[in-house]
Amino acid sequence: MNDAFKALADPTRRQILVLLKERDMSAGEIADHFAMTKPSISHHLNSLKHAQLIVDQRQGQNIIYSLNTTVIQEALGWFLNMIQKDK
Repeated sequence: MNDAFKALADPTRRQILVLLKERDMSAGEIADHFAMTKPSISHHLNSLKHAQLIVDQRQGQNIIYSLNTTVIQEALGWFLNMIQKDK
């Protein structure tokens, strides 16, 4: 869970998740939405993968990234539960 929250702390990673919410994408398609180098995008994708917020699958010569909604739901559920306990 800590890795997920650490990954979510970065605005670029959050924007990548928003993009992947719309549809699965290759790293190049994701990079087209940002004014940064492809190695920087790769670093962000690796952080999201390490946190298990996204999954990747090879399709021919491309790697396609998609949301891992199970982990996102778990993190959101944990967060909402903590807010309710504080009330």
